[in-house]
Amino acid sequence: MSDRTAQLKAFERLLTIMDELRVQCPWDKKQTMESLRHLTIEEVYELGDAILDNDLDEVKKELGDVLLHIVFYSKIGSETKDFDIADVCHSICDKLVDRHPHIYGDVEVKDEEEVKRNWEQLKLKEGKKSVLEGVPKSLPSMVKANRIQDKVAGVGFDWEKPEQVFEKVEEELAELKEEIAAGDTDRIESEFGDVLFSMVNYARFLKVNPENALERTNKKFIKRFQYLEEKSAALQKHLKDMTLSEMDVFWEEAKKL
Repeated sequence: MSDRTAQLKAFERLLTIMDELRVQCPWDKKQTMESLRHLTIEEVYELGDAILDNDLDEVKKELGDVLLHIVFYSKIGSETKDFDIADVCHSICDKLVDRHPHIYGDVEVKDEEEVKRNWEQLKLKEGKKSVLEGVPKSLPSMVKANRIQDKVAGVGFDWEKPEQVFEKVEEELAELKEEIAAGDTDRIESEFGDVLFSMVNYARFLKVNPENALERTNKKFIKRFQYLEEKSAALQKHLKDMTLSEMDVFWEEAKKL
């Protein structure tokens, strides 16, 4: 691990390389904020994968990729004289100081939940008309649902007990069942969305991140299915030629593994 001087030197090295690439590299010279946007999103997802895999060496590399993008956007901003990396750093520093009056002021808090409530109230004082303004429109739906519920809970719009939330889940499931029986596709989709939204809310009460939980299940399913494919290939059989009973034997083996 390096000290603060070494850390600042490393960051300065990155800024210098970015300056050089922007002038000398044909690809880097052509990039705009718009052209980098989808690449940035991809890098953040790759970081998320590394975190879920608990691959710390990969986390380090992916953090570097994300940091490069932050520096790249700041470089473009400096060229248009709108902002530079110093402005970016000061902006987040000022926000952190302003939103932590229990650290940099005389406000007292008793726990993490009170910190979150104060955070949302401070954002409204900054001029935001709605606590939901900070939820990006392009977030994946499950992540967005989680963030929406987090934010409204921060201003007191929330259930009191997990049991109440589970009752809501059961209520939504009953309504979905009714619409399935009625056969109205549009209503089924609407009620299915309500079930998912209530499940995401219940996950919050269980202190479970629903996105992480679902991704764990995705990874588990992929691993088991690929085991099934390997076993069928060893028998020189195609999955489509196997019965469900035959496949289930290998599926159960995969679960034990």
